[in-house]
Amino acid sequence: MAIMIAVIATGGKQYLVKEGENLKIEKIKGEKGDAVVFDKVLLIAEEDGSKCEIGAPHLSSTVTAELLEQGRADKISVVKYKAKVRYKKRVGHRQPFTKVKITKIG
Repeated sequence: MAIMIAVIATGGKQYLVKEGENLKIEKIKGEKGDAVVFDKVLLIAEEDGSKCEIGAPHLSSTVTAELLEQGRADKISVVKYKAKVRYKKRVGHRQPFTKVKITKIG
């Protein structure tokens, strides 16, 4: 049996996923252990390239995942600075994320 891959769209981004893969995506609602279904599937293919389905724009198939973790990324520092005006502003930001494990494609 060939390994299936898919391209899904969530959080305004597209991700190439395989079954059994762990993935950090933009935050979605849910608790640890919940099942998540991605219905915006753009492509499903076998890894060796023998079979490929491309949606226009989406396929009717779904990708199922298990929610592993809700978290926040490391802090990044954002600095605004204007020379010769004595203006300097420093702000930190932590982007929320969701970690999922892909369980089923198709």
